[in-house]
Amino acid sequence: MIGAFVALSLVLAQALQLDRPYWVPISCLAVIQGASLRAVWNRQLQRVLGTAAGMVLAWGMLSLSLSPWSIALLVFVLVFIIESTVVRHYGFAVIFITPLTILLAEAAMLDQLPAAAELIQSRFNDTVLGCLVGLVGGICLHSRHFRALLGPLLRRLLPSRPAQHDT
Repeated sequence: MIGAFVALSLVLAQALQLDRPYWVPISCLAVIQGASLRAVWNRQLQRVLGTAAGMVLAWGMLSLSLSPWSIALLVFVLVFIIESTVVRHYGFAVIFITPLTILLAEAAMLDQLPAAAELIQSRFNDTVLGCLVGLVGGICLHSRHFRALLGPLLRRLLPSRPAQHDT
């Protein structure tokens, strides 16, 4: 079911002809993996708010004239902050994950990028769409009624197991 919702998020991103559709399923997957519906809700909320704050940080970074060495230093600092905080507070870590992923995905083309504001707006929209699909997926995944309805259908798709003999 998780795979189906992640795939759906990518199909939606491509149907909407988003510039960077790969950001949508990444956000969907990050949200839908919550162990409970409450965890899914918290992750999507933290992801959206953290991404919004991270966009401000990314905009500030992209407005600087970055050399390859300064990009490498920024990546090092961001990874250190993320690894130090992600276990304690996901939402805070997302503030730093956002500019890191932009730097990693766009580093080769930083001098050719459209306006930073356009990139940031695109990333935020993609994140919100992915979070919404992930939230709907999480609601379905944690719904007993939905699982009871689709469970038998999904089990039919699984290959049958060979009989095991006791020796």
